[in-house]
Amino acid sequence: MKEYYFKSAHPTTLSAGSSNLKYRNPKYLSMLNHLRFYLPQVYPKLDKILFLDDDIVVQKDLRGLWSVDLHGKVWKEKDITGIYQKWQNMNEGRVLWKLGTLPPGLMTFYGFTHPLEKSWHVLGLGYSPSVDRSEIENATVIHYNGNMKPWLELAMTKYRQYWTKYVKSDHPYIRSCKLSE
Repeated sequence: MKEYYFKSAHPTTLSAGSSNLKYRNPKYLSMLNHLRFYLPQVYPKLDKILFLDDDIVVQKDLRGLWSVDLHGKVWKEKDITGIYQKWQNMNEGRVLWKLGTLPPGLMTFYGFTHPLEKSWHVLGLGYSPSVDRSEIENATVIHYNGNMKPWLELAMTKYRQYWTKYVKSDHPYIRSCKLSE
């Protein structure tokens, strides 16, 4: 992974003038943005890994996920990391799709997903003003996908409470973020 994203031929600074956007935008320079696709290689002895986005709130116990039958759609068996790397390689040196992990991630997982019951994951709290309150309150995980994150001023105030109730506002780091101002 490091070789692909940080080859010596790539610019070493953002001002180096590369015509390839992924080498000028810090969002695409971060290996952490792509790390989730390499977790089975980072932790090869683990049988299961649960990756959670940073814009979610876990409201209930997640242990039930370990018993979900994935119907053979298992990461290592299907070489999901290899498929992801193939898509990334196709986009090298040209822009075939929007940069970042979403387009190659969607293509990688096409045909390899197993739908969960809706109560496991309710999304839209970062863009949709019409997410049903009872769905939010009954969900195991709520997802602030979209631009209106609950810690930003532009957040939808009606959804912010589901996030703020878990924020330890007396923690020194949180106080330094000045979230309550």
